[in-house]
Amino acid sequence: MKIHSLGYIGVHSTNPAHWSHYGTQVLGMMDNSETLRGEDKECVYLKMDDRPYRILVEAADQDRYAFSGWEVAGPKDFADAINTLEAHDVAYQQGSADLIQARQVQDLIQFADPQGNRHELYWGPVSDFGQFASPVGIKHFVTGDQGFGHVVLPAPDFDPTLDFYQTVMGFELSDLMKVRFTPDPEEPEKRLYFMHCNERHHSLAIMEAPNPTGCVHVMVEVNSVDEVGRAMDRRAAAGVKLTGTLGRHANDHMVSFYMATPSGFMVEYGAEGRTIADWNKYSPFQSTVNSFWGHDFSVGFE
Repeated sequence: MKIHSLGYIGVHSTNPAHWSHYGTQVLGMMDNSETLRGEDKECVYLKMDDRPYRILVEAADQDRYAFSGWEVAGPKDFADAINTLEAHDVAYQQGSADLIQARQVQDLIQFADPQGNRHELYWGPVSDFGQFASPVGIKHFVTGDQGFGHVVLPAPDFDPTLDFYQTVMGFELSDLMKVRFTPDPEEPEKRLYFMHCNERHHSLAIMEAPNPTGCVHVMVEVNSVDEVGRAMDRRAAAGVKLTGTLGRHANDHMVSFYMATPSGFMVEYGAEGRTIADWNKYSPFQSTVNSFWGHDFSVGFE
């Protein structure tokens, strides 16, 4: 399977209007819902580039992460992906005509990894190439061939989930960590593996720990550290909970901070992320530190 990029994410919300305000006034995206809404008047579509949306928020009875939408380059890769799923006895569901229309793509299937994390695979996004105009003045988010950003998913049943992403979905290892959440040396280490599908250092990571929200965090990247700082100010003004202080990661070099979303999982908001032009000249590594500096996650527990 040849994944091109993380195209969009889906979110469940008990109050999608909260996401509209959060997405526009804190994240700095456009609410494109009036253009895209069908009969479901509660859906929120957040736009961050020339695509019609990158975040889809659906009304639900629980706040949580819903699914990851992965893009392939065209109909051949889409057909090859279906053949790969069938060869590995992975159940999938063909998207209905209504769902394909709602997602603004040519074709789509849905499936889950061994952990139960939901995925959509599609080709051919539909776009009017409408100009992105941030309500808070962001010039642009870093997307394009790198896609939406990245997502970190829970995988307590780690080994079969890792095998699924590498053997079935075709992701390749970028680097890894083994982490503890307390100072107790007797606490078992949790594995955290970062994987790539394009030049972005990682589009996907999995953590060997459960998460009731269905996601550890998603990352969006802006074009400058100044925009990261302005987002920090907007977060504080809006009263959004800070879950990780400003820092620079050791693996992807991202300068970022973390904050809560209305659906419970975190958003990493960053700039200056690392890209790898030739993965054949890159060697995966294990990092024993999360960041060169900063990224104090204890603030999330205060």
